[in-house]
Amino acid sequence: MDVVLDPAQQAAASALDSLLDRDGRPLRRGGGPVRGGRAEGGRVFGISRGRRLRRGNRDVDQSGQPAELTARSGIYLHGRPGRGKTMVMDRFFARVDAQRKRRFHFHTFFAALHATTHELGSIERAIDELLGDADLVCFDEFHVNDIGDAMLIARLLDALFAGRRTLVVTSNYRPHDLLPNPLFHDRFVPTIEQILAHLTVVTLDGPLDYRSLAPTRTTGFASGRYVITPGPASARPSTAPPVDLGNGRTIRAHTTPDTITVDFHHLCAVATSPADYLHLTRRFQRWTLHSVPRLREVPPDWSMRLVNLVDVLYDADLPLTILAPEPAHELTTGVPAIPDLTRAASRLSELSLTEATGICAAQEALRCECCDFCTSAPLGV
Repeated sequence: MDVVLDPAQQAAASALDSLLDRDGRPLRRGGGPVRGGRAEGGRVFGISRGRRLRRGNRDVDQSGQPAELTARSGIYLHGRPGRGKTMVMDRFFARVDAQRKRRFHFHTFFAALHATTHELGSIERAIDELLGDADLVCFDEFHVNDIGDAMLIARLLDALFAGRRTLVVTSNYRPHDLLPNPLFHDRFVPTIEQILAHLTVVTLDGPLDYRSLAPTRTTGFASGRYVITPGPASARPSTAPPVDLGNGRTIRAHTTPDTITVDFHHLCAVATSPADYLHLTRRFQRWTLHSVPRLREVPPDWSMRLVNLVDVLYDADLPLTILAPEPAHELTTGVPAIPDLTRAASRLSELSLTEATGICAAQEALRCECCDFCTSAPLGV
């Protein structure tokens, strides 16, 4: 069934199409910046293939596309969660007539970049290893929240722009809102200016969060459940065995060959990262996270880890069941300085909602017998 795009999605799709030539391949750009050429606001940008023409009162190139778009290295597509950014980008990616293209969720790519940089000893070599000869690179859910990551991201973008690759990113952040921590934001401003110089910023921010309207799915992430449990959640002594995270690190969780059931406090209240969740997704295809507290009552880094977990499982399209005392939008309300929680709440809204009045009801909702959380009320995982 064909998807009918709303006006904002159609505008974003048209902007993405401007990156392709008549044969559906990424436009090739000249080597080196325009000598003395500046975009609006005084920013230098790369030249497009071919000379510029005039059509009416605007510049176009030989492909007939607006010259501002084809002169730049790609698109920065941003807007609130659930507006269709990923869907529009993935439709664009699928229709590109080229083998030399790569598409990544940013968490996945960044974890691989860390590991490959450590292995090869050079970020430039790591980028070449991961991207190969790709002319088109797409990143979904681009974000910058940590100053250490920001410095690595700055070097990544420098290498991508210097390599004349076409870059498309989706994000919930406007470029100026990246690395929002006021203690560090100024240090990332030069990279934001690079983004503005090389990428055309396109807003996709229609009035609807389409995830809240989606029908219940029977496969993938949305085939999980969101179970509202009675009373506040709290950490309890774990009876679960250790599960390996690599490098001598473990968490406590109950597992079967393809499922993992873990207490929020044993996964998100400890020093874990998206790379750890990606590591676990290689072993476990179904996830249950229980004892999730009201996030306004816990430290912000615990909430950020939940966001990262939801991102990883959503991109991997693995079923997630969550047990929490409130629906997702209430659970995430009132948490300061974690704007990504809006995205997590939007994604969790795809899960079918169940209200449990006791441990037996929770067990029935989960249909899970792999752990003592589901089989005896006094104990926890």
